[in-house]
Amino acid sequence: TKKGFPKFKHKSVEGKDLIILKNRNLKLNLISDKYDLNQNEKKLTIPRYDSFQQLHWKTPSISRITSTLKNPAYAGAFAYGKSRVIHNGPSPVDKSIKRMTQNEWKILIHDKYPAYIIWETFEKIQLMLKDNYAEYDRNKTRGIPRDGEALLHGIVYCGECGHKMVIQYKTGTQYLCNALRQQHGTPVCQRIPGNPIDNEVIKTFFTAISPVELDAYSTTTMIQNNVDDSIQKSYLQQLQRLKYQAQLAQKQFNQVDPDNRLVASELEKRWENALQELKHAQTSFEQNKPTTSNIELPENLKLAFMNVGKNLPTLWEKTISQSQKKALLRCLIDKIVIHRLAPDTVYTRIVWHGGQNTIINIPVTVGFLSRLSFAKEMEDKIIELNQAGKSDADIAHQLTQYGFRSPMRQDVLTSTVKSIRLKHKIFLKKSQSHPRLIDGFLTIAQLSKIANVSQHWIYDRINNGQIKIPKIHLEQYKRELYLFPDNKDTIKMIAQLKT
Repeated sequence: TKKGFPKFKHKSVEGKDLIILKNRNLKLNLISDKYDLNQNEKKLTIPRYDSFQQLHWKTPSISRITSTLKNPAYAGAFAYGKSRVIHNGPSPVDKSIKRMTQNEWKILIHDKYPAYIIWETFEKIQLMLKDNYAEYDRNKTRGIPRDGEALLHGIVYCGECGHKMVIQYKTGTQYLCNALRQQHGTPVCQRIPGNPIDNEVIKTFFTAISPVELDAYSTTTMIQNNVDDSIQKSYLQQLQRLKYQAQLAQKQFNQVDPDNRLVASELEKRWENALQELKHAQTSFEQNKPTTSNIELPENLKLAFMNVGKNLPTLWEKTISQSQKKALLRCLIDKIVIHRLAPDTVYTRIVWHGGQNTIINIPVTVGFLSRLSFAKEMEDKIIELNQAGKSDADIAHQLTQYGFRSPMRQDVLTSTVKSIRLKHKIFLKKSQSHPRLIDGFLTIAQLSKIANVSQHWIYDRINNGQIKIPKIHLEQYKRELYLFPDNKDTIKMIAQLKT
């Protein structure tokens, strides 16, 4: 309830508890599920030293796991100078600790300790941890895959200036290059719609992965067996450690002088606690003993696993989440460079892991027909096909087959053909080419030509009340029209409005 603290709201969504934290600069959704981050399903512990260098086995947490992964001793290396003290003022208290990059470490000696992993794996883990920063734009990393609509966030680069592009969802999914605007206040470099780019990249990704046969069943079974073996090994090591502690407590109790009753009582308590922990660990081991490796899947499910590569497009649409799609794309794609060559064409270069490049020119939507690079050619084709006696629908279908399209669609609409035909005054009925002539009156079309204004300009003044005129029903045309008196006063009124 205090100012500055987040407000909590709780509700249930699809059987899950949803906690929403709301604040001016904080909006975080936490979904508590069966497998929560703070829940240790296998009840395993990890060794940690306290401030007195005493070893304790504690429940793993995110910070404890991260500190282990970032420690070069995990890969058998000794390092010195990983951090430095920065003095920010004259007072000894005014100081801060700065973490140095690996290139800035003072000493690094490989193969100093027994290694759990090789050094190459350690470096890959550091890159993964660096990529997991949420503010990928500021840290210039790929960022962790999230559930946003844009599939290429974090790996798209601007072909104009070379900077990493960001995502904007305000007016639809867009890839935006604003690096120079942030640094120098210049206009936005590029703003490109995201959906056409994503769709073409996905097609290219499927083409690249289609020849690959993924034996997912064998791979998954092997990974599961390795995990089960690791968990069982951890349990056995934990039991061995607890047995040693119980035997040590028993040995200490047997060696104490019975006259020292306080000491004997304390040692007896330690022995009792050690035996209880050992019994609890043995019970937990029997309950959580891995059994999944013995499960045999039905043949149809095995076949489905083995054909994952072929069925990936179907799974992509129905099963895979947005974050999983992004992770799959990153498995093969290193980065994507996009550059708008024309208002309706985006040059796209896909850089694959390994250095191979794929270049695609992707059509994108524009707001006006005149911004299409082939607008003049399409107009000439429409006139030619109309003179050959083709209808608007047939012309639209034929132009789509030729590779033309409307400004906002990937095919040619019948309305686009009609608007171009009317623009060139090509009418389907003879009556359409003759203006309505009514004695003593002017239509809006006639008045716009005389006063040299657009018809839309006159309609706008009628709608906002500057020109007050009723509609008159004409029986011969079977419709109502705005009719202006054909005299000098009407022309004078329009001229005054223009002024």
